[in-house]
Amino acid sequence: MSPTSMHSPTSTSTIDSASSQVSAEPTPQLQHFYISEEQSIFLLKANDARKHRAWIRLCKQQLGKLGYSQLELVGKGAYGFVFAGVNQHNESHVFKFSRVTLPQSVQDRLEEEAFMLGQVKHPNVPPAIKFAHAGKQGILVMARAPGEDLEQLCLKRGPLPPHMVMSIARQLAHILQYLHHGRPLVHGDIKPSNLVYDVKADHLSLIDWGSAVFAQRDAQGNPVNGNVMDLLSSDQQHTNARMGDVYFIGDEQLNGALSSTRFDEQGVAATLYAIASGQASRFGSQVIKPTSIGLPIELAKTLDAMLSDDAATRNRAGDYFLKSMLHSHRLHLPELPKTALIEEIPIWELSQTHDVETVIYSSRKSFLKEHNTEDPIEKMDDLQLEKYYRNFMAGMGDTEKGFIASVGRISQYSIVGGLAIHWRETGVFVDSNLALYNADERQALILAVNNMVTLARGIKRIGVFKACFFNARDTIHLEREDTSTPFIIDPELALPFEVGSAPSLEDKSRLHSYFEDGRDPDENLELPGEIMTELAWINKIHHTGCIIFEVLPNHMKIHSYLRLLNPRKQADFRASLSRILSHVGKIQGKGVSGFMKLPYKNTRKFSHINCKEEYFYPKNPKVKDLDPRT
Repeated sequence: MSPTSMHSPTSTSTIDSASSQVSAEPTPQLQHFYISEEQSIFLLKANDARKHRAWIRLCKQQLGKLGYSQLELVGKGAYGFVFAGVNQHNESHVFKFSRVTLPQSVQDRLEEEAFMLGQVKHPNVPPAIKFAHAGKQGILVMARAPGEDLEQLCLKRGPLPPHMVMSIARQLAHILQYLHHGRPLVHGDIKPSNLVYDVKADHLSLIDWGSAVFAQRDAQGNPVNGNVMDLLSSDQQHTNARMGDVYFIGDEQLNGALSSTRFDEQGVAATLYAIASGQASRFGSQVIKPTSIGLPIELAKTLDAMLSDDAATRNRAGDYFLKSMLHSHRLHLPELPKTALIEEIPIWELSQTHDVETVIYSSRKSFLKEHNTEDPIEKMDDLQLEKYYRNFMAGMGDTEKGFIASVGRISQYSIVGGLAIHWRETGVFVDSNLALYNADERQALILAVNNMVTLARGIKRIGVFKACFFNARDTIHLEREDTSTPFIIDPELALPFEVGSAPSLEDKSRLHSYFEDGRDPDENLELPGEIMTELAWINKIHHTGCIIFEVLPNHMKIHSYLRLLNPRKQADFRASLSRILSHVGKIQGKGVSGFMKLPYKNTRKFSHINCKEEYFYPKNPKVKDLDPRT
């Protein structure tokens, strides 16, 4: 690719103008609504969704004109989008576009990323090929890493087997040792989705260098400048570190410490823990400890120490990890036969008759927060911080954060339904209705659900947490010109619902009502009396599901998942849903109000725990070992 082709008049004008219009919804998002994950395109306003699709289509067209084929959107983050394609020489490249809706100073970080990546020459790091501008649009072209990122691999497989975790650990240690040599570099965002693994070739690639900086401190905490003049001229009072994914970075990086080679050790420890336990974050490690997930005892205890609350323990363990990985190839870790997991709470299967894009709405999170704890990062201005952390987890303890992350993990599967978790003095009580559309995901989902239950058992509080899972493709969108006029709904629109029989194993005498737990303290939208009357009426019809009203100034979304469990009541059910929609024009204000009905009061009770019992990879893998997880 030549620089002139990147600056062709067509690509400059079209990509630049189209992308400048496409972003997340321009109106302020309700901070407590979606857990961490970026909105589905099906939750954007119709016009924004059209622009978004048009922009993606346009990017593919322009890359096609440059000779690329097999084009696809492979990723998106707080700062940009990533496309992939194959050139005429059958070489796979990726193209990272900055979001032009961001301030120029933030967009310039893509060029800085290209510079930092250019400093790295390592077989586990796909190299930069070119950085160029198309108008205001910065584009970084890189070699594409072979394989699949570890987050997607774990979503499909659940926890990775110990031999794979050990190989990944060894390759990560080699990368860190290379980065620490000479003038040390900090990647700053080591996490499963930034690690691409080729299972057949057993080859790991570290990607996404957008948070990379030159380290200000070495592993001993000393300045790392090349000479005295560099030291005198550099800023040693302010960190140059960038915010990585707070699900995986350590406390020092999160709290704005001077950048250190220790940052990446924390990212490595969190990543290895997550892929070995099938979790979405580092935060569950106090309850689901690294010593309880079937790893070889040496690696398990090393990770446990690397994730310790004590900095000195973390540092000693980090040093030991880098040294011990030099000899890890001597371990023989055959894959052990797996016993099918048994779900802690019921998971039903539905026939997949249409595409499902699951989104989660959760409420009653406020009781999980330490109300007397100040937010240590209150003044930090960072997009990733806003996206992943502040609106959802700031002020929570680590186990509470791990629990919230585990609920978000469940929403990565094609499920619908709901959860109501009650923490009481006598134990943890779970009411649920989880229905899975894709049977191939069942074993991985069971592990994710069991992890969530285990973390819930480790929380020492009294309160209630509720979450609904719905299909974003079924969301109804209403728009208006300004707030002085009511929302108007097309009479032809209808809330979709399925008709099915009730699960046969339930206690049919104890219905779980919409209104059983009282008004949700975390919700802030008052619905008109007419809708509340209809909800009370429909509550008497045997069904399960949720209805959620999300109102922004000029945009209303009505999310739902509804399954009628009494087929003889179809006419009454449909009529009541129609009446609910007929009253939406009377909704005033903005905010969210959601209602969930579970099919039965089928409570599963669990005892409180401090942590899971120890479980290591057996010393002799030929001897059948009892896995306490099954």
